[in-house]
Amino acid sequence: MPESSPRRLRPWPARLATSLLVVLLAGCALAGQYSGRGLEPGRADEAAVRARMGEPALAFTEDDGRGQRVLLYPRGPEGYHTFRVTLDTSGRLVGIENVLEPRGFARVRLGDDREAVRRTLGPPREITLFERRHEEVWEWRFCDDFAEAARFYVVFDQPSGRVTRTEQLTEAQITWNHRRVICAR
Repeated sequence: MPESSPRRLRPWPARLATSLLVVLLAGCALAGQYSGRGLEPGRADEAAVRARMGEPALAFTEDDGRGQRVLLYPRGPEGYHTFRVTLDTSGRLVGIENVLEPRGFARVRLGDDREAVRRTLGPPREITLFERRHEEVWEWRFCDDFAEAARFYVVFDQPSGRVTRTEQLTEAQITWNHRRVICAR
């Protein structure tokens, strides 16, 4: 009976590095689906967007006279992004942007109604009612300019359904242990 040679295993650091590389490459492949990376404005159409990013949580036509179609892709509830895909009147991609960042938050105005806010930022992560104060608070999770996990709040007057104020807090400010949570934009 021939002797078999013992199988030599790679040292554990090499196995770990190989495993991490596989996970990283898989993550890169999924990143394009997550954010729509690789879709070219002017060339990609709505079917290509949906094939890459899936079904949107909200789709509507802007009523600003230009007739652009908007698709919103929230990547939550624990995610940090909501991607706004804008298509021209012929269905071609105009652009993709993450609206959960300061530029998107600046579009929320005092007096806006719930539907305007939903169309601006996408569906909220959570809605909380404060009945005695007659307030309704919508919350989104996002990654701030300092790569820290944060929350953006829109406060509505409950009877009128209009925005009365907005607030922004880091997760370290609202958690019991005040630990800073790092995130990636």
